Amino acid sequence: MYPGLKGTLLRALKVPPEPDPPAGHEGTLRTFRAAPSYFRYKLALWAIAQFFSLIVLFFLVVGFLATSTERADGLAGCFLTVILGGGILLVLFQLLVSFLGVRLDYEMRWYLVTDQSLRIREGIFHVREMTMTFANIQNISISQGPLQRLLGVADLEVKSAGGGGGGGPGKNPQQAGTFSMHTGYFRGVDNAEELRDLMRERMRKAKGAGLGDPDDEQHPREPRHDWVDSDLASVLTEVVTEARALRGAAEALG
Repeated sequence: MYPGLKGTLLRALKVPPEPDPPAGHEGTLRTFRAAPSYFRYKLALWAIAQFFSLIVLFFLVVGFLATSTERADGLAGCFLTVILGGGILLVLFQLLVSFLGVRLDYEMRWYLVTDQSLRIREGIFHVREMTMTFANIQNISISQGPLQRLLGVADLEVKSAGGGGGGGPGKNPQQAGTFSMHTGYFRGVDNAEELRDLMRERMRKAKGAGLGDPDDEQHPREPRHDWVDSDLASVLTEVVTEARALRGAAEALG
């Protein structure tokens, strides 16, 4: 049942298939996915949110019934029953849809790494895809909350040049309501340190080989003109020669 429902939802949301590999040499591609514990982590957060929502809904329903059922009879009572039943069905439908959203959000995460670049795709309602070259990456860090430590997963943050981040210092750009194309996240991985070391090694090789942003190849820097230094030297030589000639003339007149 789930595979069929999953396929229907992905087609309805027009979620694209697996992303193409980023630039890099053949045979260096490695594909990483979020760990199974990441799904349990997201499921725990979803369950906590749904629990408090159901508590609020419960007290609202009890309060509504307490003030309305004594005055409701006949047609009015049937109307209230229909509203209450419809509300319960709506809550159950929301539980199903939000659970499927959590499941698909976990499954539709792609982390692709080659020797030159990396590509991240995530999301189902709002699909986000970004690519970074290792020559432009400036910082790689690991973050892990208490629940993540308990489940053995962590988030790997990758920042490239120009990635000052939004929302102020210490704030996750996505938590601040923005999305930065200079900051990528390998969320929910259980081998964060291995990934960090792999990417740092590829950063070192890429920077050592002088591999930069593709735009740099389209707009190369102007070549250095060594003739500027030689012209300046010849001008200075002429000035010194003229000064000596003037000094000799002045001495002859004296």
